[in-house]
Amino acid sequence: MSEPSALPEVPGLPRDSFTAWAAQHLPGLGPGWRAEVISGGLSNITYRVTGADATVVVRRPPLGRLLPSAHDVTREAHVLSALRHTPVPVPEVLASSSDPAVLGAPFYVMALVDGVVYREPSQTEELTASQRGQLTDALVQVLASIHAVDLDATGLRDFGRAEGYLQRQVRRWSQQWEASHTRDLPSMELLIRALEDQRPDGGEVTLVHGDYRLDNTLVTQHGGVPMVAAVVDWELSTLGDPLADLATWLTYYSGPGEDGSAVPVAAGLTAHAGFPTTQDIAQRYADVTGRDVSALGYYRAFTDFRLAVILEGVHARYLGGHSLGEGYDRVGESVPRLVERALGRLH
Repeated sequence: MSEPSALPEVPGLPRDSFTAWAAQHLPGLGPGWRAEVISGGLSNITYRVTGADATVVVRRPPLGRLLPSAHDVTREAHVLSALRHTPVPVPEVLASSSDPAVLGAPFYVMALVDGVVYREPSQTEELTASQRGQLTDALVQVLASIHAVDLDATGLRDFGRAEGYLQRQVRRWSQQWEASHTRDLPSMELLIRALEDQRPDGGEVTLVHGDYRLDNTLVTQHGGVPMVAAVVDWELSTLGDPLADLATWLTYYSGPGEDGSAVPVAAGLTAHAGFPTTQDIAQRYADVTGRDVSALGYYRAFTDFRLAVILEGVHARYLGGHSLGEGYDRVGESVPRLVERALGRLH
């Protein structure tokens, strides 16, 4: 194995300070560890770190200037630990640190979970039509499990405010837009006003993932049947309205014949035969949970709006040279498309 001094530095994961920290908390890595950025995320940075006797996953905030309240990986580690012994499949948190002397930002380390992350249409093309439907059913069941988590038993009752979720969310993401936008977009102002004016009355309060979609899961197969091995990327999790979580999934999802061109993430991933339509998914979720999904149009407009703000922040970091990984050059063009799509969902 190469001498530690000869191994390459990885941006955001300084070798000397991380090695010293890992010697106490992750002794299986040793000093000769190697790391690679796991592609696919457009926000917090995730690394696969392989050492002498262990392979782990490290998650930290993005590089560069961060918006207030964004990219709270300590919060992620907390919810993963709380969910460890629930029906929601999550990776095990092995260690965490808020000491800026280690990575320059808080971070946590989780166990590596065996499974496939479906990010490219060529991957889901290899599934049969039946398996695509089974995988979607599994995703519905897991989302229902997230929304059924006992907040008292898991200690998550104080994980977020119980009232006024939509009002707070529209206000929060409007503020994020003001802080991160790189251009004037008059239609965004129209959208914000419409979301405020048409907001439905407060709904049910549950744990919500905040960024639930196929490529934020690890999938395995048992007897040829796809199963969700773990749900990852919990940085937007909080207490909130479960219909917003369902709408977030549908924002990224496009079944066969549906237009998902406004979203660059996972484009075409679920466009193969066997994947149901967004309407079918909403009905399956309603059947499993017993929830009324008749107001889903507003929630889908809200989640288009939120994603537009998130992608504008990603675009700003790309323009500032603070992005690691691929796909960032295509993000900016999606923002106005999402805004127009959201306006079209409102009356």
